[in-house]
Amino acid sequence: MNARSPRHRPTRRSRARAAVAVLAVLCLPLAACSGGGGGGSTPSSATPSATGPSGSTRATLVIRDFAFVPADLPVAPGGRVTVTNEDSVTHTVTAAGGDAFDTGDIAPGATATFTAPGERGGYPYTCTIHPSMLGTLVVG
Repeated sequence: MNARSPRHRPTRRSRARAAVAVLAVLCLPLAACSGGGGGGSTPSSATPSATGPSGSTRATLVIRDFAFVPADLPVAPGGRVTVTNEDSVTHTVTAAGGDAFDTGDIAPGATATFTAPGERGGYPYTCTIHPSMLGTLVVG
């Protein structure tokens, strides 16, 4: 006996399910790559930042891997900035082209604080020991 199975024709419902499955498979990688504010591979609790859209009265700057994190740090006029050196060498946070602020030497593992300028604007800064390290204090 030659038993032939009946030919199966997809229904509208099964086509819709297949379409949804294909879309889900295509969209998941895009969602994983999008900048959802979680900071990428860095846990959000370890991402230094100041709160508030125009700066906070307190801000935190971290020195890590010969870089300022974040590179652009918002803070309110006259706000306090705490700097933590997570590198294995000494660094500074010094206003470029002026004397608006200077932490002096910050030893490895140490912290320093300074007061942000009272006038709104962008204040570029550098490490005087490692001049390739650059950042901007955004006072607003």
